[in-house]
Amino acid sequence: MKRYCLALDLIDDPIRIAEYEEIHKAVRPEILLSIEKSGILSMEIFRTGNRMFMLMETNDDFSFADKAAADASDPKVQEWEELMWTYQQALPGAKPGEKWVLLDSIFSFRS
Repeated sequence: MKRYCLALDLIDDPIRIAEYEEIHKAVRPEILLSIEKSGILSMEIFRTGNRMFMLMETNDDFSFADKAAADASDPKVQEWEELMWTYQQALPGAKPGEKWVLLDSIFSFRS
């Protein structure tokens, strides 16, 4: 199993942030299926202010490139991503077109 943490900002507007959270209370089944089919075993999104953090656990075969290719060919995922982008904004320093930015692990502790 692999674990990834990513970050993304929302547009800093309390009304839009509330709308975004409401949408995520009932994510469309086809979006959940695309997540599952890509090899993502679990996904959680956390928010502070307008900054979001996503924690993903995946199977060992998971690939961001494969997920992106599958998403690009799925009209329902593209529709979802276009809707999400109306609420989201790139992190400072993100590459052009980059949404969720992969975070580097700098500390880990397990007992």
